[in-house]
Amino acid sequence: MIVEYIRYQVSGRERREELVSAYRDAAKALDQSPECEAYELTVCEEDEQSAVLRIEWVSTEAHMQGFRKSAVFQDFFRAIGPFVKEIVEMRHYERTDVVRRKTTS
Repeated sequence: MIVEYIRYQVSGRERREELVSAYRDAAKALDQSPECEAYELTVCEEDEQSAVLRIEWVSTEAHMQGFRKSAVFQDFFRAIGPFVKEIVEMRHYERTDVVRRKTTS
């Protein structure tokens, strides 16, 4: 599994809300993609212009050769296309063994 991080720098709270709305639509394509295992969009509390999308892919190849060449990618890109110029970083990362998720009782 590979984790892709996409960092956005948008121009204010209103634009950030438009980004969140666009990803609500784009999520439908991610849900249909067998290459995508999970996703999460977060927005920064301290900086209303910052947002980060985290996507778990089966592999980088699955993302680039599978999802990106699939029919659902067009729907995904149509939703988020207006925000492409606001991407600050878009990279794939390998997880390490330094991980823990606490569970709540």
